[in-house]
Amino acid sequence: MAASELNWKNTALLVIDMQKDFIYGPICVKDGEAIVPNVIKAVEVARSRSIPIVWVVREHDPLGRDVELCRRHFYSADKLKPAAKGSVGAELVEGLVIKDDDYKLVKTRFSAFFNTHLHSFLQGAGVNKLVITGVQTPNCIRQTVFDAVALDYHTVTVIVDATAAATPDIHNANIIDMKNIGIATPTVEEWCRI
Repeated sequence: MAASELNWKNTALLVIDMQKDFIYGPICVKDGEAIVPNVIKAVEVARSRSIPIVWVVREHDPLGRDVELCRRHFYSADKLKPAAKGSVGAELVEGLVIKDDDYKLVKTRFSAFFNTHLHSFLQGAGVNKLVITGVQTPNCIRQTVFDAVALDYHTVTVIVDATAAATPDIHNANIIDMKNIGIATPTVEEWCRI
């Protein structure tokens, strides 16, 4: 095995909530659209390195019965029901495609680990290093990262320009918090050169 291949052994890429409702829709992340090309690039690089890709998506019951309390108001009769299962808004943004070898994980809370089988899936695949992209930095990205640290993943990387928040200040403040617990924070270009 080549030295460069050893760098990526036991690594998985998580692509979190890159769905139409979160990038363009009723609860869109302001800077979400700007990161789409970088997320696409991270996915392409992961594929070229044979890094498994986990597509972490929200898919809620159309009646909102599985939505957290802070978002339940979006599911009243006359609302848009973001990321409702089967809706156009729950689809991935254009340019991102789940392929046969990829893994799709549905979540209903901020952390990709909360009440899902993500940890079991990753352990079964021998993964102990995570690379994370997607939206939104203070919510789904941060909670997934902190849970990964609590679960003793050896390395957790957040690609800073393939993640986004409502404002650059919010994004940067959360990136600083994650750096302070040992998270690697390269740009997509830096990550491509590793």
